Amino acid sequence: MILLQLSSGQGPEECCAAVRKAIDLVMKEAKQFDTNVTIIEVIKSRYSQGYKSALLQIEGKVERAFSYQWTGVMMWQCQSQLRPKHRRKNWFFSGQVFEFSEQLFTDDVRYQTCRASGAGGQHVNTTDSAVQATHVETGITVRVETERSQHANKRLAKALLFKKLEELKETDLSQKDKARWQQHWELERGNPDHIFIGEKFKRST
Repeated sequence: MILLQLSSGQGPEECCAAVRKAIDLVMKEAKQFDTNVTIIEVIKSRYSQGYKSALLQIEGKVERAFSYQWTGVMMWQCQSQLRPKHRRKNWFFSGQVFEFSEQLFTDDVRYQTCRASGAGGQHVNTTDSAVQATHVETGITVRVETERSQHANKRLAKALLFKKLEELKETDLSQKDKARWQQHWELERGNPDHIFIGEKFKRST
């Protein structure tokens, strides 16, 4: 399974808007490569149309090559629509790919099915389609009920749990490693891997 995370880091709301535009472009480009994209999780910003981060699942014949086109530091060059008089026109966000074997990962996870909550009518009330996944070693638990299929919810729960475990590893980094990572990030900002231009968010050639 391949997961793509897009993040605005500590950037302002314009960076969050860039993440939202990036997701739209990922969806559009995926169709051209016969690739499926599933939004697993998004963290919204204060700006109603912006995302601080998003986790996407990529599936298709060229899923790996497609995903890695969205890695590294990316820059959106555009006059701010939120602050029209702002001098700054360069907004940064980043992309990171995670790959893991579903079979190997399943051995460390306990699953429990339950009825989905919220709106959904008769189907929700009679079908145990929601899935709760728990990583046995750490006790980390996630619950997914966005899909009508129990199988689909299980796959999404697996992906979301994997991402949370990756975040746990990052939290365990030493302060020295964190400082080195921050310095690397600041240096990379001066040399983006991908550039997008204007309100239409077009790739720079």
